[in-house]
Amino acid sequence: MTTIRTIDVRGARLHCEIRGSGPLLLLMGSPMPAAPFAGLADALAAERTVVTHDPRGIAGSPLDDPEEDSTPDLRADDVAAVMDALGAESADVFGSSGGAVTGLALAARHPARVRTLVAHEPPLMELLPDAAEQRAEVEELVATFHREGVVAAWRRFMSTAGFDSGEDAGPPPGDDPGQDLADGARFFGHELLGTATYVPDFAALAAGPFRVVVGVGAESRGLSTYRTSEALAERLGTSTTEFPGDHGGFMGHPKEFADVLREVLKS
Repeated sequence: MTTIRTIDVRGARLHCEIRGSGPLLLLMGSPMPAAPFAGLADALAAERTVVTHDPRGIAGSPLDDPEEDSTPDLRADDVAAVMDALGAESADVFGSSGGAVTGLALAARHPARVRTLVAHEPPLMELLPDAAEQRAEVEELVATFHREGVVAAWRRFMSTAGFDSGEDAGPPPGDDPGQDLADGARFFGHELLGTATYVPDFAALAAGPFRVVVGVGAESRGLSTYRTSEALAERLGTSTTEFPGDHGGFMGHPKEFADVLREVLKS
């Protein structure tokens, strides 16, 4: 059974979904909402209380000011507020893509709230040797959105990230095309730049009481997020941990992905 809650945070109301019972596990993306994590959450709910949410400004989480930018630090504070509302002192955290960047900010800003953070393919472009070129491309993606619209920006984004670059490449498929377009506009207009140019607080990550595991997809080697994950692991003095599938492997292989995540959290 899934319990739905709306939790007030600064300047927004977050749509949250709660499954199962046991030690708290937070699954998060950005801009990915709660829905794509449902299969993974269901696979883990027998032994965990699993919480997913729509990030601020995305899907069912409206903002007081729709023009406010979404930053990793702001989203990290949102997650801490969710934990407060649930009466939880700490949690294990799995973040994918921009959600992994949120998780890194959460660990740095609220170190006592995190037990283990699994950061799966965070797009930390500033850690790459060609950071200046990557930053220019992100800025051009935002410009493409403002100049040509959401679909054109998604096509360029998918090609730049290493996904299918054909004419039919576009936004990730969803159940509500109108909502997908709105979320895409939010992503390109108010979120992408702050997420892709985020630099983790490595001193705080090294000093914290938590453990950080850097995840990569077994089929992600051609993606830019594979390179950023390797760069993050190197800066943390660790190695990457392989998960099934590619960047969104938890959607295509939820049970197998859950098996790996379960073992990682046990370690």
